[in-house]
Amino acid sequence: MTTIVRPAVASDAGLVLGFIRKLAEYEKLLHRVEARQEDIERDLFGPEPKVYCQIAEVDGAPAGFALWFYTYSTFRGRHGIWLEDLFVDPHLRGKGIGKALMQNLAERCVKERLGRFEWSVLDWNEPSIQFYRAIGAQLMDDWTTCRLHDEPLKQLANGATSS
Repeated sequence: MTTIVRPAVASDAGLVLGFIRKLAEYEKLLHRVEARQEDIERDLFGPEPKVYCQIAEVDGAPAGFALWFYTYSTFRGRHGIWLEDLFVDPHLRGKGIGKALMQNLAERCVKERLGRFEWSVLDWNEPSIQFYRAIGAQLMDDWTTCRLHDEPLKQLANGATSS
């Protein structure tokens, strides 16, 4: 079994969307996926991409993906990487594919002298938590993710706040 990790290319847009949908299904959130192939094509492969993707292949067949973007740490005074999504097809888990994707991004961080490599994990996803701990990740229990979207985002943009 030979695993390679390569940057996604425009012709991978449908594959990337397929991985996103599989991840959402695993997370029991498929009903929340709004992304379309056109969105992936525009945002990952348009003239000024702000998000990037690595594809893992096993013996030439797609096996998983990592979708990421650059962040900035004011405390460290350097950019970092935020891993938005990591997914490996269930029948291929435990074969080092997720680690290969993580290693690829860690190598990028070191090569580019980035200050951090971060991501979040659902608190019920024990297999992923175990995997992340095994590769040396520190779980940041003292931080809570905040999110604005849909109507509250629009309200704040218009100067109003929720009660």
